[in-house]
Amino acid sequence: MTAASKKQQGEIGVAVVGTGFGKKVHIPGLKAHPRTQVVAVYNRDLDKAKEIAESNDIPNACDNLTDILQLPEVQAVAISTPPFLHYEMAKQVLEAGKHLLLEKPVTLNVSEAKELYYLAQERKLAATVDFEFRFVPGWLLFCELLAQNYVGNKRLITINWFGSSRANPDRAWNWYSQKEKGGGALGSLGSHTFDYIHWLFGEVSRVNAHFTTAIPQRKDAATGEMKPVTTDDTCALMLELASGTPCQVSISAVIFAPRTHAIEVYGDEGTLILASENQKDYVHGFRVWGAKAGKPVAEIEIPNRLTFPKNYADGRISGFLRVVDQWVEAINSGESTTPSLREGVYSQLLMDKSHESNETSNWVNVPNLDKFI
Repeated sequence: MTAASKKQQGEIGVAVVGTGFGKKVHIPGLKAHPRTQVVAVYNRDLDKAKEIAESNDIPNACDNLTDILQLPEVQAVAISTPPFLHYEMAKQVLEAGKHLLLEKPVTLNVSEAKELYYLAQERKLAATVDFEFRFVPGWLLFCELLAQNYVGNKRLITINWFGSSRANPDRAWNWYSQKEKGGGALGSLGSHTFDYIHWLFGEVSRVNAHFTTAIPQRKDAATGEMKPVTTDDTCALMLELASGTPCQVSISAVIFAPRTHAIEVYGDEGTLILASENQKDYVHGFRVWGAKAGKPVAEIEIPNRLTFPKNYADGRISGFLRVVDQWVEAINSGESTTPSLREGVYSQLLMDKSHESNETSNWVNVPNLDKFI
């Protein structure tokens, strides 16, 4: 769709802040969406910002968020900077009266997340979090089957999410290696996991977590110095859901596994499995299997009504576009849609409680979200 036709429909001018994930996913996704127009891009290096703006036909390039927020054509901002920058940037965006799309983990702690949630509510701004698994075709089918009580009373849930993105010890030390900057597997993968557990199975009553770090040092590319890694790269968690169902979660960013991501739900009437073996794309490739009690497991076809209208080579764009659909709807209606900062708060709460459990080697209770927020 051309910029002119978007204008006729009343496009929303969006600034993209962060040009790692932002360049790979946010910019192409927002350019493809029929109701959004990328009007500005931020990078702390102005030359890089200008280069990205020019190559993507974006009219404004800035190295200062204040300058971006003063542009009258900017109605909304998508933030994909590292987690330690999220809170201050998101707060500045909301205080400027701009709608917000925020990557996860939303902040470094749940107090910051709650503050952003309250600020968005106070200013009546649409604040969405990029929890894209809620919109992936296989996941939507899995959710429908659970809602239809396919497995009956749930007796056990197991979740395994395995990757090798941090398996190479030669991968450089950076913010991801620093706990105080929001790095680690729990932040990058667990933030998603906690959101989809909440979406698919409800709230968590308590958590027991144990974190390990397989590669304790990495080289700082700038200095050549070996520096300590203070973040987790493997997480083992046991959750007790509010329903009483036990849920086992294993997350790792340092292993090579043939099946990268799987959820298995066992009930008194059957079994459901959602899994992917796609090593290169964590959105495309999910399939669903099911079996009634005592019967062999068989694949369940994903209906066309749930599939993406267009598949992008990078599956993250396909999922992101559906998140943008929700964001645009919230901006237009003035009503909150899911996933919002409320869901971001709950994900962050569970991460905070998991860190507390790991540090104390104890089970930790998780408060009810309605009472907490």
